[in-house]
Amino acid sequence: HIFIEIDPNNELEPTNLTVGIAFENLSKQFGENKKAVENLSLKLYENQITALLGHNGAGKTTTISVLTGIYPPTNGSASIYGRDITTDYDQIRKNVGLCPQEDILFDFMTVREHLQFYGRLKGNMSSKELERDVNELLSSMGLWTFQHERVSSLSGGVRRRVAVSIAFVAGSRTVILDEPTSGVDPCARRSIWEVIFKHRTGRTILLTTHYLDEADTLSDRIAIIHQGRLLCSGSSMFLKKRFGKGYSLTVDLKLKV
Repeated sequence: HIFIEIDPNNELEPTNLTVGIAFENLSKQFGENKKAVENLSLKLYENQITALLGHNGAGKTTTISVLTGIYPPTNGSASIYGRDITTDYDQIRKNVGLCPQEDILFDFMTVREHLQFYGRLKGNMSSKELERDVNELLSSMGLWTFQHERVSSLSGGVRRRVAVSIAFVAGSRTVILDEPTSGVDPCARRSIWEVIFKHRTGRTILLTTHYLDEADTLSDRIAIIHQGRLLCSGSSMFLKKRFGKGYSLTVDLKLKV
């Protein structure tokens, strides 16, 4: 007999999807006592957006920093499309796009120049292919009218959309977005949500956020992290059924003819 242990706090993993990112007992410790991430095991799938949800200091950015090669893991492993991040990162980085929390824009460059510059750094497209990709992104991201403007003249919401676009340029198959709507107004947040959702096909997208509504609206799966530990994971519907409490208000409206 084979016995499978089912964790009631984590939804069963799908079996018919391609695994884009996999964490296996990943831990990251700073110094002797500070455990930023502890025994994180999680799978993210292609054609899906997975939100890593948690408050500030929960371990979200550290997880991304390990995944992108900034920090080595203390224990455990992580892989992107089957390639280990500690041994194969030269190959991995060609197909990974990152939008960090920090501003990565150069005030003296235009929107188009940013996409061209970061696209060339990946080195996985010819000049003609990259130009085609840049044009498509400028159009689909709603940046066409801003393409020749220096980013120093743009609003915060448009600048953030440029930073998100950089993560998708040059055919990034894995896209990592660290709090992509941080510091922007509600209208700009909605605009950024739309462009992320529009570009999820053929990609594995990891999104970190501390906004519950953002995770609920955008994500196929949500993983909640606290003090570096994974508390639960699954679809929004699964988590609401498992942990949801509160009141339901039903309103019946009679229209006068």
